[in-house]
Amino acid sequence: MRPVAEHAAAVAALLGPTAAETATLADARGRVLAEDLVAPHPLPPFANSAMDGYAVRSADLAATPVALPVAADVPAGRTDGPPLAPGTAHRIMTGAALPEGADAVVQVEWTDGGTEQVRVEQAVDAGQNVRGAGEDVTAGQVVLTAGTLLGPAQIGLAAAIGAGTLRVRRRPRVLVLSTGSELVAPGEPLRHGQIHESNGPMLAAAVDEAGGRGELLRFVPDDVEQFTRTLDDALAARADDPVDLVLTSGGVSAGAYEVVKDAFTGRGVTFSKVAMQPGMPQGAGHHRGPTGEVAVVTLPGNPVSSLVSFEVFVRPVLRAAFGHPQPERPRVRARLAEALSSPAGRQQFRRGRIDAVAGTVAPVGAAGSHLLAALAHADCLFVVDAQVTRVEAGESVEVWLLDG
Repeated sequence: MRPVAEHAAAVAALLGPTAAETATLADARGRVLAEDLVAPHPLPPFANSAMDGYAVRSADLAATPVALPVAADVPAGRTDGPPLAPGTAHRIMTGAALPEGADAVVQVEWTDGGTEQVRVEQAVDAGQNVRGAGEDVTAGQVVLTAGTLLGPAQIGLAAAIGAGTLRVRRRPRVLVLSTGSELVAPGEPLRHGQIHESNGPMLAAAVDEAGGRGELLRFVPDDVEQFTRTLDDALAARADDPVDLVLTSGGVSAGAYEVVKDAFTGRGVTFSKVAMQPGMPQGAGHHRGPTGEVAVVTLPGNPVSSLVSFEVFVRPVLRAAFGHPQPERPRVRARLAEALSSPAGRQQFRRGRIDAVAGTVAPVGAAGSHLLAALAHADCLFVVDAQVTRVEAGESVEVWLLDG
């Protein structure tokens, strides 16, 4: 069987870096900056008050307490504030521009709060309670470098320097297609021998969570001609915004109705038995569709096998394609809470829940690839190496955290 690392390398080779595109700030969260972001002006752009209080000349407060006439009000946003004359004060609000001639702000708590005349009880030093122009960012400064993952703070900084749009790496577009004549759409009644289709919605959601753009095609029955026609029609319809990856589930084992395997074998997709549990039957390669070659990854049909395979092979490749600085799930080591066996020669990925305080991980459910409920209640996968057939309680295992 093919080693997990070898198949992972084959999948990684399918997708190169995505190109840059322009995104609004509202669409930038979770994206990766494609170009350095340079500040066109300083931040703050002008000296302003850090307090609600009174703009003053500090020299006028040499002997406190002192009473000063209030010559003007300066709320935040006022653009025509008059200069401050010696021996006077301007009532000023937080964020308002410091008047010309003022060099400090007395917070309102140190005064009697007067509106026509103010009594100041304590002196302030020059520069006190003043945010200087360029104190945070200088004009021309690179504030965010290419490759930065954009979260709320980074988007806030971009907005503060006036950037309404950002150049970011394009999210990979993934077409998700499930196969199986037994499948029925969720919400529809089941007949005997049918199951609700879960892999498509699950994998499309996984693509989106990874940072790609998952688009779910309606599942197709076990018919090669219909599968190929559905896929090619979908690719042709998206010629103006081409698909980066076709992701299928089901139809790749050794049975009599393996539609994906039959459709792609000998046409650019290589199928392998990968030394892992769950998820042994896998495929990767390219399909020549109506708009040219498109990368294809075929996953097994059992739902746990499908999602675990996505985690192992597809998720890190999608994230690397758009430049994510952490393509892989965070990994830690923990002590196994209970002993378990593992099949010889196959790297096992078990569902688990981690106790970070105790430093332990406990299996959730059995190893069966159809037990989706156990995966839904897991917060991690833990890995048993291919050469290990039994792990005792207390032994250390590698844990992939699914919430990171």
